[in-house]
Amino acid sequence: MMSNLTTRRALTVLGLTVAWCALWQTISFANIAGGLVLSTIITGLGVGTNAHGSVRLVPLLKLAGVIFLDLVSSTINVAVEVLTPTDYTDESIIAVPLPAHAKEHMLLLVLAITLTPGTAVVDTDTDEAIIYLHLLHDSRRDETVAHAERLAELANQALPVQPIGAAS
Repeated sequence: MMSNLTTRRALTVLGLTVAWCALWQTISFANIAGGLVLSTIITGLGVGTNAHGSVRLVPLLKLAGVIFLDLVSSTINVAVEVLTPTDYTDESIIAVPLPAHAKEHMLLLVLAITLTPGTAVVDTDTDEAIIYLHLLHDSRRDETVAHAERLAELANQALPVQPIGAAS
């Protein structure tokens, strides 16, 4: 197991442990120990490889950044929509076919999309990698489809999944 401990992995374990303590908003022996154990297990699943369970930090940060910007901009858009006296909404429900690899990240995509105000996932077809979205503005259909596809690509880059049984 010590041969798997590279500088990159050690830094990743340290970073994840710091993030874990930040999430709990306290530094304690239990939080540090829990963070170390959890991050060691997570990084042991395949950091630096294309194996099932690998994590790529830079693409993961890009994905988190896109989701954060979505939260900010969509919150502003919904607030403007609520404060506007005239109702300009043109609601619709659309099917968004995603790349086949998105099946592996469907929960992450559903959470990322539903978390942002103004758009909600109303159903999924995990076998076909299709999400059904409720939109406040149907005129943003193409933009929303392209954005969902971008989220799927970022998720795949950040958390690549090799099919089980495929050669490593």
